Amino acid sequence: MSVVGAIMVPHPPMILPGVGKGSEKTIQPTIDSYRKAARAVVSMNPDTIVISSPHTVMYADYFHVSPGSHASGSFSEFGAPEIQVDADYDEEFVSLFSEKAFETGIPAGTSGERKPRLDHGTMIPLVFINEAYEEAGITPDYKLVRIGISGLPYREHYRVGQLIRDTAEELHRKVVYVASGDLSHKLKEDGPYGLSKEGPEYDSRIMNVMGSGDFIELMRFSESFCDKAAECGHRSFIMMAGALDKTAVETEKLTHEDVTGVGYGVCIYRAVGADENRAFLQKFDIEKEEERKVALEKEDAYIRLARASVEHFVKTGTVLKLPDGLPEELLNRRAGAFVSLHKDGQLRGCIGTTGPTEESLAQEIIRNAVSASNYDPRFNPVQKSELEALEYNVDVLNPTEPISSEAELDPKVYGVIVTNGRRRGLLLPDLEGVDTVEEQIAIAKRKAGIDEDEEVELERFTVTRHTVEM
Repeated sequence: MSVVGAIMVPHPPMILPGVGKGSEKTIQPTIDSYRKAARAVVSMNPDTIVISSPHTVMYADYFHVSPGSHASGSFSEFGAPEIQVDADYDEEFVSLFSEKAFETGIPAGTSGERKPRLDHGTMIPLVFINEAYEEAGITPDYKLVRIGISGLPYREHYRVGQLIRDTAEELHRKVVYVASGDLSHKLKEDGPYGLSKEGPEYDSRIMNVMGSGDFIELMRFSESFCDKAAECGHRSFIMMAGALDKTAVETEKLTHEDVTGVGYGVCIYRAVGADENRAFLQKFDIEKEEERKVALEKEDAYIRLARASVEHFVKTGTVLKLPDGLPEELLNRRAGAFVSLHKDGQLRGCIGTTGPTEESLAQEIIRNAVSASNYDPRFNPVQKSELEALEYNVDVLNPTEPISSEAELDPKVYGVIVTNGRRRGLLLPDLEGVDTVEEQIAIAKRKAGIDEDEEVELERFTVTRHTVEM
């Protein structure tokens, strides 16, 4: 057991007196808890402190680990250049971690360094930890590993945490993991980011999860819900959970505050032994596989056809011929259709046609499924290893009708087509995260390369959506 403990802490710059200039007193309970968490870190006597920060270098498809032997930073951008932090990196740890990531196919390493200076999501925990060392009369001798989050699915963040654990074990390092992250930024109407109903709900749920140590629940938060809550630390918390995989922990839930309109939560975790029952990613994957089996049984002919088309093309490189036994409605009807693929809750491809281009709706779905899986310019082609994880939606478009104003739209009922000259953009109805007409039109314009202030002609349409409700 090399990961000996962890803490969950926020990183508001105003928590430091030199930045807050008195305003930090409004979150005194958080400060007191932070100090207690920092003292806990010191008591664990780590060789290496691993900090995951949402404010270091972040890529959509890669986990960046800071390279080199040393880094420093200050709070000059927050009006306090006199507050400076220095840290020595654990180069051996980073090197082995990067090797293991390459061997296991996890996209993580030291490439792409853009911000060598320490970020505030890293420095604030270190300020408190270093003060705790000074208070204890101990000279800090730990080394630091700083790693960013990514835009990859939650399970990949958990896997990175597991890799941190494995690296620590191989090097016989005593590691403390610091999950740096604020909670929702949308907790109060008069807060800096306003209020959304998801904000308080997120904070309540996340504090229950982190306070209980039942980390599998972290994987069950939908990304859309987290986006609406404007949370900061969720992926950081998942990485911490991965580092504590198969580890029994004593959990100490300290405080949660929302007085600034942003959520600050503090918890302490002390490793007390091995526990195979806390293999949360393994349990989650089993759970998802059971859900997948149920979903396959619920798929209708439209979804089964899209799935068969993708799987046939990915495995053979050829387009599926019309299967036997298809319903007459697929063979005798002509219509435009969109095929959408999702993996781990994230879009993996979506291509469609606004009107019929093939001899039958079945052929339309076959062609568009191939395009969604292999020719959507936003994504790499689907690989064989991904096929079992894909979820499908098929939207069959009903005829469009021109409308004279936005007042005739409802994003939950109607899709929209915007046209300016030869530029034309479409957005389907009832998409997760698209709640207003303004958002719907803005996204459709972006897809068409139409500027926000340009005038457009509007059309609306309905769809018959074929999906599997879980």
